[in-house]
Amino acid sequence: MTTYGILIFDGAEELDFTGPWEVFTASSMLREHADTALLIAEHSDAVRCSKGMRVLPDHTPDDHPPLDVLLVPGGNGTRREVSNPVLIDWIRTTAANTAWTTSVCTGALLLHEAGPARGRRVATHRPFEDTLQARGDITVVRDARYVVDGNLITSQGVSAGIDMSLWLIGRLHGRDHARAVRQYIQYEPAPPYLADEPLATGEETAPAAPSDN
Repeated sequence: MTTYGILIFDGAEELDFTGPWEVFTASSMLREHADTALLIAEHSDAVRCSKGMRVLPDHTPDDHPPLDVLLVPGGNGTRREVSNPVLIDWIRTTAANTAWTTSVCTGALLLHEAGPARGRRVATHRPFEDTLQARGDITVVRDARYVVDGNLITSQGVSAGIDMSLWLIGRLHGRDHARAVRQYIQYEPAPPYLADEPLATGEETAPAAPSDN
């Protein structure tokens, strides 16, 4: 059994955590509901996310079960939460006891402040790369959707968290399982936007699904 703990806070970017949530819960479903995904917030009240979605957490830092995986999303709220000692201390303590610590987008800022990302190679949202690098004691990788450094996995912005989560469940439960999850959620990331592809007919038509080989 794998327990995934996903941090949420006011101003969290919605897809930063709902994308991984979909991957983790679909993975659990295909494993006969063997795993658990939890939303954790500082308080039990509803969280208002970056684009206005309101979400109720399952747990607070005081009452959640032990976690195997910690995921920290990004969003405008990270600029505030980086100065929140309660949340930063919780991230630091929790990350010390999880098998994997992960972030999406500017969640890497909170991991840097809390400590797990210090001295490590990380990915973050492209417009934030210079800002994060300037904090020091960190190496921002600019040409990868996600970066694995030991038991730390960080990803670029928004949809990149899906790629990272698929890699993680492949590491935990096997590549064939990760492929099955990708097929179930119908995630076909190439090309991501048909208008970027030149088409002889001038019409947008669905591309053939890429091979798993």
